[in-house]
Amino acid sequence: VQLQASGGGLVQVGGSLRLSCAFSGGTFSRYTLGWFRQAPGKERAFVTAIRYNGVSTSYADSVRGRFTISRDTAKNTVYLQMNSLKPEDSAVYYCAAGDRIILSAMRSSSAYDHWGQGTLVTVSS
Repeated sequence: VQLQASGGGLVQVGGSLRLSCAFSGGTFSRYTLGWFRQAPGKERAFVTAIRYNGVSTSYADSVRGRFTISRDTAKNTVYLQMNSLKPEDSAVYYCAAGDRIILSAMRSSSAYDHWGQGTLVTVSS
């Protein structure tokens, strides 16, 4: 499985960005897809995830109501729509994929087997 993240960039406070993560090399519909982020000097943190069935989602409290995860099975791509961006959202964003992740493990980075290369998001104040 390979993951290719894109869409990062520089945006002003209150602005929006949409990240994309293209999935290849496996059966997309079997995988739970997640987004994690890592700011300088901090550990990688869970942002959001969507289960293989496209129905169950999970969000970190810090992004709930501002970020939306979705998946397009026709394009084998997962998206992260980020609105009302704040300076504290600045980080490298990584997409991740895991096979047969149970619902309770969706927020854990250790549950994901495959990782993309990361895309940098910078929110300027």
